[in-house]
Amino acid sequence: MQLHKRDVVEAATTLLDDYGLADLSMRRLARELAVTPGALYWHFANKQQLLGAVADRILAQVQLPHGDWRVQVSDLCGQVRDALLSHTDGAELVSASFAAGQSAAMTTVVDGLAAAVLQAGVTASHAELTARTVVYYVLGFTVDEQSRRQWDAAGADLPAPAPLSDDADARFGYGVALLLDGLSARQRV
Repeated sequence: MQLHKRDVVEAATTLLDDYGLADLSMRRLARELAVTPGALYWHFANKQQLLGAVADRILAQVQLPHGDWRVQVSDLCGQVRDALLSHTDGAELVSASFAAGQSAAMTTVVDGLAAAVLQAGVTASHAELTARTVVYYVLGFTVDEQSRRQWDAAGADLPAPAPLSDDADARFGYGVALLLDGLSARQRV
C-alpha cells in the first residue's frame, strides 16, 4: 500500500483527537500507519510541517465571510473557534503552527481579518497587526477553554472562569464585541 500525504494527515488528526497533542509523535504515527518513521519524512520534512498540515485540516471548513466588516470579523472569529473546539487540543496545535509560520489556513484567516479591518478604517500599516491581535484573542481564549474542559473532565475543582457566566459562548462573544467596539472607536478618531 502506498502512503499518501492525506493519509498521514488523517491519521495524525485521529491520533490528536484520540490522545491529544502531547501524545502525537512521529514514532506513534508511524506505528499507527505501519510504516517506519522515515517514511513520514518523505511527506513532511519535520514534525512542524506535519502539525501545520493538521492545522490546515482543522481549519479547512473556515470560509471567509462577506458583508459588513463587523459581521466578517465576528463570523470569522466564531468559525475559527468552532473549528478549534472540534478537535482535542486543536487550539494549542493551531496556535503552535501559527507561531511557527506553518499554517497556510491561518495565513488566509489573518488576510481575511486584515481586509475586514481595513473596511473599519484601520490603516494599511496596522491592518495585519490588528488582524493578528484578533487571532491571538481567539487562540488564547480557545486554548483556555479547551484546558478547562480537560481539567473538568479529569474531575478538577476549578474556580469560576469569569464573572460573566459559566457560558463560554457568552464570554467569547463578549470578548469579540469588545474588540469590535475598540475598532469602531478607532474608526471615529
